[in-house]
Formats: sequence, C-alpha cells, structure tokens
Amino acid sequence: MDEQAAEGTSAGGAASSSTCVVTERWVDRTAVVAVAGVVDMLTSPELETAIDAALQQKPGAVVIDFTDVEFLASAGMGVLVAAHDKAGSEVAISVVADGPATSRPLKLVGIADIVKLYPSLDEALAANDT
Repeated sequence: MDEQAAEGTSAGGAASSSTCVVTERWVDRTAVVAVAGVVDMLTSPELETAIDAALQQKPGAVVIDFTDVEFLASAGMGVLVAAHDKAGSEVAISVVADGPATSRPLKLVGIADIVKLYPSLDEALAANDT
C-alpha cells in the first residue's frame, strides 16, 4: 500500500503537468478555450495564459470548456475568478462544466455565482449569440 501511495504521488505529480492540454478556437467573436486532463496548481498557469491570450484579442465572449477535465483543483477555480475580473463587464466569461469533477466543485465554492455554467458547449455558444 505504501508503494502505491508513493507511486501515485511521484508519478501523479509528474503526470499532472503533462496531462493538461489547452487549446483555443474561435466561433465568430467567441473564444473557446478547451481544457482536457487535470487542472491543478501545476497546470493552471497554462489555462491562465490561454485565457489571457484570448482576452487580448478583444473577443465578445470567452467560453472555457471543461468537458474533458478529469480533475479541477482550487488553483483552476482561482484562474476562473481572475479571468472574470480581467474581462470586466465588456466580455462575458462562461464555463462548460457538467458532472462531479467540474460543475459540482464550481457550484460548491460559489464560482457558479460569478460565471455562468452550461452543461454543453452548444448551450454556452447559443447563450452568447443572444
């Protein structure tokens, strides 16, 4: 059992940084920042960098898609709060989160009170069209 715990700590820590993939694409004037894997204190800077880059391009909205996120730590939630603050009132920030790994922690911590949550990317994009 000790071997498994030690193995999980060392391998898991190293794997975290390599299991987060952040991509950006545009749908009209909406930047979609999609994240896959683990968003923790090691990988959240990648997410923050991608969101900042999208905001610099003056989008009408930014959708952060957590559909393929397996684990969301508090560091990732902090990035969402910072993005909301940076965007101000000019750019709508929303999050696609459905399931216990993403939407549940966002609701429990109160992030859902400051950014809109949607269960699918299509719903988030449709909300930004109106």
